[in-house]
Amino acid sequence: MKKFPIFMTLLLLIAISVKAQDNDARYATELIKPGTPAPEFIISGIDNTASKPLKELRGKYVVLDFWATWCPDCRKEIPVMKAMYDEYASKGIEFIGISFDKDSAVLNKYIKDNGIQWIQHCEYKPWKETKISADYNIKWIPSIYLLDKEGKVMLATVMTEKLKKKLEEITSCNNCRNMADRCDGNRHGNCADNSKTPESHCCRK
Repeated sequence: MKKFPIFMTLLLLIAISVKAQDNDARYATELIKPGTPAPEFIISGIDNTASKPLKELRGKYVVLDFWATWCPDCRKEIPVMKAMYDEYASKGIEFIGISFDKDSAVLNKYIKDNGIQWIQHCEYKPWKETKISADYNIKWIPSIYLLDKEGKVMLATVMTEKLKKKLEEITSCNNCRNMADRCDGNRHGNCADNSKTPESHCCRK
């Protein structure tokens, strides 16, 4: 008699897991595919103090977060994005928010009230009328792109947990390569911590 509730509980957990994993399959199918050069745009900054073309960030990994203050799911993810910014911005990851707000006062107040520190780009037009939403095929928000150092799409997702995982991989690789540079150059590397030598867990393409 006890097996039936356990079986049903397992089925429920599996269903919840599948649903969570399926968000990209449902909402990210039209996003730009990995390996594609990211469409160029001028990052204006909401106060027009940070205007520069996206291509100037080549050589860095860049997170593009498409969102709006009126979007409940976006607001829910802001603390997650803040945590990632706090952890990875100092490790060379560039974060750019791309807002679909129409009212600059509302956007500025939300940014100030919530302590959002990364650059925000906004055209102050309805979402579907913005050029950037058309260029990046944004059909759902929040949507996230991660660009590689060559300005190509590395990840396109609606799931912050996938971005988190990829950023962890990138920064782990960078740490490993930095360690490799500090080694003496022999096969095993005369590193300070031999458990983390390049040959043991360095990232490979």
